[in-house]
Parts: sequence; structure tokens; C-alpha cells
Amino acid sequence: MSNAVVTLRKGAGRTLKQGGPWIYDNEIESIMGSFEDGDIVLVHDFDGYPLGRGFINRNSKLTVRMMTRNRDTEINEEFIRMRVQNAWEYRKKVMDDISSCRVIFGEADFLPGIVVDKFADVLVVESLALGIDRFKVMIVDILKELMEKDGIHIRGVYERSDAKVREQEGMERRKGFIGEPFDTKVEIVENGVRYYVDVKDGQKTGFFLDQKYNRRAVAKLCKGAR
Repeated sequence: MSNAVVTLRKGAGRTLKQGGPWIYDNEIESIMGSFEDGDIVLVHDFDGYPLGRGFINRNSKLTVRMMTRNRDTEINEEFIRMRVQNAWEYRKKVMDDISSCRVIFGEADFLPGIVVDKFADVLVVESLALGIDRFKVMIVDILKELMEKDGIHIRGVYERSDAKVREQEGMERRKGFIGEPFDTKVEIVENGVRYYVDVKDGQKTGFFLDQKYNRRAVAKLCKGAR
């Protein structure tokens, strides 16, 4: 955590004030105090009104990604656990099949810059922002713990942070195991269809899990067709 303060230009930050998660580089009037890129900073409006906390990266046009709108909230393990647990509980509540699903949707789950997909008993993580990258192992460990309590044993975690956008964040592209290696060809069943997913070399995290319900809708249209 840093006590540095990012102050917005007068008239800037309209999207942020409407609930948006980002502060762009051209919206910032000044940055005061000591910090390193990736640190959590305070965000103030032009008149000094506190708008919350987020992590900063001057290499990115998305200079600040908001983590909380409460200036007094500490971004620590307890906070991350709360965010991860909320995401997992929401998936269980709204999805009729969590055997393979997107568990964490980045900004939609108030964990900006990170995606975690579950393929049967394997997790695949994609980290695209410097600040959240520092928390990725913690996020994965918390998810594994929560799933174990629900009787779901995760046998391995693979990182697919190899998107070019990481270079725009001043980060190296990264790909490999988090923890012990395992067979990266994973069999999943979605909507009654069996797929083999290559989490190591498939597109993005291996498979477009976020299109699950679109594939189900198309299946109804294709009945009896070739």
C-alpha cells in the first residue's frame, strides 16, 4: 500500500464517477507522494474529494485500475479473499453447470485485469495488469481452498498470461505452470458435448468458456442438420 495521491483534472473522471473501473492517463492532473508502479494509491477528485483506491501503472494508458471506492479499505489478503469468495459464490448461484466455467471475470468481479477459468479439475489464470499480477498466486490459492471445501479438488494450475497487451503494461508475456506440472490436455463436458481442451497451446486460456450459453442456443437451431 502507498500513501501516494492521484488527483484528477477538473471535469475528468466522468466514467469513473458513473461506476467505471479505470482512470486514463489523460484524466490525471497530478501524482503526489512516493510509490512504485503496481502499488495501491489513493484517488482524489480535483477538489480533494476521495474517490477510492486502485493500483497504478504509468506504463499503461489505463493508469489506475480501481479496487475499492472506500479510501479507508486496506487491499490485503482479507480483502482479496472477500472478492474471490464473492465471485465463486456468484458463479455457483447463477450458473447451472460449474464443472467448467469462467470463475473470475476481471473488472466484473472487482478484480481488474485478471481472468480465471476452470476446466474440470484444472484452473487457467490470465493476468493482464501489473497491480493484480502481484496477487495472482494468492487469488489462485484462495480459489483452490474454497473449491476444496465444496468437494472440488483442483489438480493443477496453468498460467496463460501471454497476451501482447502485457507488453503495453511494461510486463513480460508469461506462460507456464503455477505449482506442479500436469497433463495440459483436459477433457471437459459442456452442454452434453465432450471436448478436449489444450490449456497450454489453445486460444487464450484454451477454450472460450464465456460462449457456453451461445453454443447451447445454437445447438437447438442445428437439431437434425449437418
